[in-house]
Amino acid sequence: MTTDHHATHPWPADGNRKSGNDGTQRSGRQRTSLPDRLWKVLVWGAMVFFLLNVVLLIATVAVNSIATRWFGTPLPQGFTLHWYAQAWSDFQLANVLWVTVEVVGAVVLLSVALGVPAAYALARVQFPGKRVAMLIFLLPLMVPPVTYGIPMATVMYKVGLAGTLSGVILANLVPALPFVILVMTPFIEQIDPNLESAARIFGANTFRYFRYVLLPLLVPGMLAAGLLVLVRTIGMFELTFFTAGPATQTLVVALYYAVFSTGVRAPQSIDAMAMIYMAITLIWVLIALQFVSPTQIVSRGKQQKA
Repeated sequence: MTTDHHATHPWPADGNRKSGNDGTQRSGRQRTSLPDRLWKVLVWGAMVFFLLNVVLLIATVAVNSIATRWFGTPLPQGFTLHWYAQAWSDFQLANVLWVTVEVVGAVVLLSVALGVPAAYALARVQFPGKRVAMLIFLLPLMVPPVTYGIPMATVMYKVGLAGTLSGVILANLVPALPFVILVMTPFIEQIDPNLESAARIFGANTFRYFRYVLLPLLVPGMLAAGLLVLVRTIGMFELTFFTAGPATQTLVVALYYAVFSTGVRAPQSIDAMAMIYMAITLIWVLIALQFVSPTQIVSRGKQQKA
């Protein structure tokens, strides 16, 4: 009987204990999972609501840009590409696009040419007040462009640079140069400084070291910084608006004047101009995303801290 007691009694007891533990764990998971599920539903609902509104706004502008007439009906009465041709001629988009290409190209080249050496110095040289110098470089990125755009435009008008292509380029260069420094400094910090010492040991001068060692390593970062500056400059409105003249308007400023200018203009042609601007910007954003990740700077900063 003792054997039977020890053989039979522990099994039901363990089984009851296990089933009770399983039930407690399941109920605990249910209690903790309900708030998590509600939070996930809330977050996903907010994201879907936001994206749906953006998609509907863009779709409305896109459909209206090819609509013959759209008033009080779910869909337009007809579709046409006439408004794109009219916008191209009415707003002189050929000249506007050429000015945009000139401004963006000059800003990208100058910001990369000046920003990369500055980033290299900040990444390699240790000097007193380095953090203060870095803060001064990044000030145009941390304050709104209107804050320094109005005084800068006032000075440009006094010296005769406002309204000229050079003035627009210089104005857009103010935030573009710190942006290149911000992107390239952590990129350069990842390059092993011993490479320069090794190159010197093997007899390479400064030019050869830059040409054959440093430049191939910097090209991906320079390309990423240049593409991001390009996208940023295309959409830079405030500084361009303050310093541009009638013949030096970029696409975003011309779009603003088209919306708020005097006279009667067909809304379809304005929407067509907006779609052209949106398409150009989107193309460059997609190209930029092929070379740089939005989390690139953050991940590099974490690697440096580690």
